[in-house]
Amino acid sequence: MKDYQKQLEKLRTDAAECRLISDLATDPAKRDLFDRLALHLTTLADQVEEALLHRKPTGA
Repeated sequence: MKDYQKQLEKLRTDAAECRLISDLATDPAKRDLFDRLALHLTTLADQVEEALLHRKPTGA
């Protein structure tokens, strides 16, 4: 479970970094690219988090 949490945190960190790059970019194409990357990574993180919340526990 900790591995999933670590990966979730990485996705959120990467999304935040892409958002920052997008905000700082002066080139409109790069701004758009990093904005789309931030959105995509945020969506992935949301989906991972949702899957973790609804996963069935394994018989350990």
